Amino acid sequence: MFTGIVEERGEIVGREDLEEAARFRIRGPLVTSDASFGDSIAVNGVCLTVVELGDADFVVDVMGETLKRSSLDALSAGAPVNLERAMAADGRFGGHIVQGHVDGVGSVASVSPSENWTVVRVAVPADLARYVVEKGSITVDGISLTVSSIGADAEYGDWLEVSLIPTTLAETTLGTVTTGVHVNLEVDVIAKYVERLQSAGTDGGQR
Repeated sequence: MFTGIVEERGEIVGREDLEEAARFRIRGPLVTSDASFGDSIAVNGVCLTVVELGDADFVVDVMGETLKRSSLDALSAGAPVNLERAMAADGRFGGHIVQGHVDGVGSVASVSPSENWTVVRVAVPADLARYVVEKGSITVDGISLTVSSIGADAEYGDWLEVSLIPTTLAETTLGTVTTGVHVNLEVDVIAKYVERLQSAGTDGGQR
């Protein structure tokens, strides 16, 4: 489990395309400082398993299904990525419950900078919009954020907005994000559990 507090902005240093899969080598001195074979590291919000360790980098295998359901397939050497180690049992819970299981891919609709923060609007897949609430939690490319506004219009369909402070802009990939870029979204898992429990009460759990 993760909390969406990005520990380090890493970099893709190599990619090998395989049969319906890909292997990435990722530089991340901090997250590899105590990593071991088999550990979980979130890469742009996707929980991946360390299969090889270098001096300051690590290797992960990404199956075709993950490439299809996330924005990882668009990454190549030189791309920055948000990195977070799995939460230790005695660690601080700084963000919210993040599983590293991407629910869908959104598209950056607009970036509106101001003097002290930047507002980013993200178009949300229609089937995820019901889980997004104003002032609720959302994970965008592995970053735990608070939804500052929600809405829908003819141009973008359903959308959400997040307001980013300078630290988030400086320490994560959202600091250089531009319109049209795809981002991984993970909605608050509690909302999905509530929906499932409610449906079980009305249809006997037969879903």
